[in-house]
Amino acid sequence: MTTDLKKSVILHAGVVLALFVLQFVLPAYHHGNMARIMVLASYAIGYNLLFGYTGLLSLGHALFFAAGLYGAGLAMSQFGLSAGPALVIGVVAGVVIGAVVGGLALRTEGVAFMIVTLMFAQAGYLTILYFGAYTRGDEGFVIAQTERVLFGVDLSAPLVRYFAAFSLFCAAILTCFLAVKSRFGRVLVAIRENEERAAMLGYDVAKYKLGAVVLSAGLSALAGAGYALLFGYVGASFASVQYSIFPLLWVLLGGAGTVLGPLVGTVFMFYLIDLSSGLTTAYMLIAGLVLVVLTVFAPQGVMGEVRRRMWRWLP
Repeated sequence: MTTDLKKSVILHAGVVLALFVLQFVLPAYHHGNMARIMVLASYAIGYNLLFGYTGLLSLGHALFFAAGLYGAGLAMSQFGLSAGPALVIGVVAGVVIGAVVGGLALRTEGVAFMIVTLMFAQAGYLTILYFGAYTRGDEGFVIAQTERVLFGVDLSAPLVRYFAAFSLFCAAILTCFLAVKSRFGRVLVAIRENEERAAMLGYDVAKYKLGAVVLSAGLSALAGAGYALLFGYVGASFASVQYSIFPLLWVLLGGAGTVLGPLVGTVFMFYLIDLSSGLTTAYMLIAGLVLVVLTVFAPQGVMGEVRRRMWRWLP
């Protein structure tokens, strides 16, 4: 193991250990917030694999998050399945939709790819509204606490919910870390930096890009299914354009192309909005100004700037 790899492993293991310890010391309000943040950060990690490491800007990732959310939620509400099978169905739904969308959207590139993914996401959102008899549309539906049980454990209990969110986040960040350090991840970075040269070296660029879309969709769907099970709510707002923009902002703020960037960006934006909303009803104005300042002075995001200025070994 190289020195840089050892440093990376120690840093990321330290972050994971800190999150584990926090569950025992955080006040109730922040305890619940942190569980939600870890699930959303897992969603951002999935997005970062596609945008940060492969260089594909998607505006349709809410479709994959919603696929996991509704795949799990409808499996429980309409078919009476338990939490475990529902979670699997949610992830499979995201992977299948990711493969279909990727296979079609990757026929385009650049701005066209961005627009096509946005249109797919909008189609998914409108489909949810159209089948409101089952999905309850904008109103959404609640998954009963008695149904949110996995291996006999109540997922709605605060400590269990935190540990479940922590486990989900660990799975996402480990997948990202291993992918980035693997041959697959190195090829994705090569495609991001110079797609033509990667193709000239003999790599099947289309195959790798499709693999990135499917893996990204799977992680996003896992986060969506986890959200449904842990917080017990499934609604169309999670399939809207807003939830395609959020992961982009989280990744840009935290640092695109860094493993820890999605977590840092999600924490930063979540509490920025939370704190500013306690000061004024125009909280989005404050949040917007702070985001502009951060973008101007840290264009590579928080962890991106840390890598540029201090730790060049940061993955």
